Amino acid sequence: MATDFWGTQGVILVDFFSRGETVNSDSYIDTPKRLWARVLQVRPDMDIGNVLLLHDNARTHTSIKTMEAIASFCWTTLPHPSYSPDLASPDYHLFGPMQQALRRKHYENDEEVKSAVRTWLKEQPIQFYEAGIRALVKRWNIALERGGDYVEK
Repeated sequence: MATDFWGTQGVILVDFFSRGETVNSDSYIDTPKRLWARVLQVRPDMDIGNVLLLHDNARTHTSIKTMEAIASFCWTTLPHPSYSPDLASPDYHLFGPMQQALRRKHYENDEEVKSAVRTWLKEQPIQFYEAGIRALVKRWNIALERGGDYVEK
């Protein structure tokens, strides 16, 4: 399983969980910590306290432990409607094009898959990520106008 964090300037962190690893609050809690360290490394000019984090409503993301860790960084977590995959930017912006690019290729092991994913993400131009954020803002505004629902028609 991969977790990705990105903004208008591109990918900040791609975090992979091991095959068969149970993802729970205790295992996930290190992800925001790695994200914090990575942001400081790759975007030292960024106002680190001005991060808007869009998490879906998975239990690992909404647990008290996770929310406390995120709050310790002074980040804002945007609320996510109960079931709204159209607001999950990786679902509508990243995974489709990535799947197309990696389709019909054979990988010998998990490390080759991880490498292919990282390479594909790095190869995308900044405009690709900017378009994803713009699409998210548009979708988010529609969801707010509709009382929390966004359905692509």
